[in-house]
Amino acid sequence: MSGARYRPKIRPDASVAPLNWHTLGPGDPAISEWGELGLDLPDLGAVRRYRLDRVLNRINESDYGGIVLFDPINARYATSSTNMQIWITHNASRYVFIGADGYIVQFEFSHAYYLSDPFEAIDEVRPATDWYYFAAGSTYEAKAKRWAAEIADLLKEHGSGNTRLAVDSLNPEGVHHLGELGVSVHNGEEVMELARSIKSLEEIKAMRCAIAAAEKSMEMMHDHLVPGVTEQELWSYLHAESIKRGGEWIETRLLSSGPRTNPWYQECSSRLIEGGDLVGFDTDLIGSYGMCVDISRTWLCGDNEPSPRQHELHALALEQINRSMSILRPGVTFRELTFDSWVPEPEVYRHYTTQFHGVGMCDEYPAIYFPEDWEAAGYDGVVETGMVLAVESYVGRKDGGEGVKLEEQLLVTENGSERLSSYPMDMTR
Repeated sequence: MSGARYRPKIRPDASVAPLNWHTLGPGDPAISEWGELGLDLPDLGAVRRYRLDRVLNRINESDYGGIVLFDPINARYATSSTNMQIWITHNASRYVFIGADGYIVQFEFSHAYYLSDPFEAIDEVRPATDWYYFAAGSTYEAKAKRWAAEIADLLKEHGSGNTRLAVDSLNPEGVHHLGELGVSVHNGEEVMELARSIKSLEEIKAMRCAIAAAEKSMEMMHDHLVPGVTEQELWSYLHAESIKRGGEWIETRLLSSGPRTNPWYQECSSRLIEGGDLVGFDTDLIGSYGMCVDISRTWLCGDNEPSPRQHELHALALEQINRSMSILRPGVTFRELTFDSWVPEPEVYRHYTTQFHGVGMCDEYPAIYFPEDWEAAGYDGVVETGMVLAVESYVGRKDGGEGVKLEEQLLVTENGSERLSSYPMDMTR
């Protein structure tokens, strides 16, 4: 590695470090609201140490010399450092190398090297080699070769003699050129999903804060649910109020009303919501401290009384949620969750894609499917204390009409599970 490409890390006492948005924190109104709720703020230093330990343990247990992380959520988990998270998901201008010996090199987007200053675990910051086609054009092959040489050199120096490298996402050229240098590429997604699956106490504090902020944002959204509002306008209040409280982005547009609630997965539109309509939504947001809040509710618009059909659908969805929560506990297998869960009559009602799935910094491992999907998509495993899972329900009649979406976020405890979200599940409030 030539000296011209090396940039020593600016230490955390640099004048710009206190202005980093992670250092400044979410601010008010979030902090004041959390104080009123009696919530403890997370120790972010402890979160960083716990997460890096989890990653390093997984690297070494899997017999890898190191890992390269392109997925910005994985990179954030390992280092806490971020830059343009959504943009980086489709422009590979930022990635991190972590050696089995714990040495970390952050490869940063051009002119943004200072962004990693507050994060003590990062040993070096270097310019990223951009070899995706948008940035490299016809030179991508040569740049991929240069990228591979730099990674191979780091692996040789910090991999304890191990040439097995985990990578979470990589184009074929990268695999090829690493192979030419004697480096074998392995599945880094497995390393990171398993590392992220068990939450620390401080991570749960961060998640409780994020959920409280999201629920306050939902409350603001509900205040604007009146006949004549469009689905898009209603959805915008969740965005705005979440960001005001340190939230980051919303991963889907899953809000629909009236006849658009069945089947599920129709994203919000310009449709005017009418009095008496059901309105279902899934928050699917990355909130305060980068923690995912994945809860769903279905509301009734206006002052109408719910119809018998609306009552029926909501009661079935709520029963499925409650029954699923009752069987979630440490030691239960994924297969048992699949086959022991209760589902409204499948020949009459549509249901959701999964019954349970993990939640952390986004939707994550594991995914628990329905019995009819077991052979094609299911896999076994064991629920562990410290996992956070979302329990899902969607009920809509196959012969038409509206549908109801409900979802809760649960912490697996030693004795069962704890509901982390507290927003009422009623159709009316």
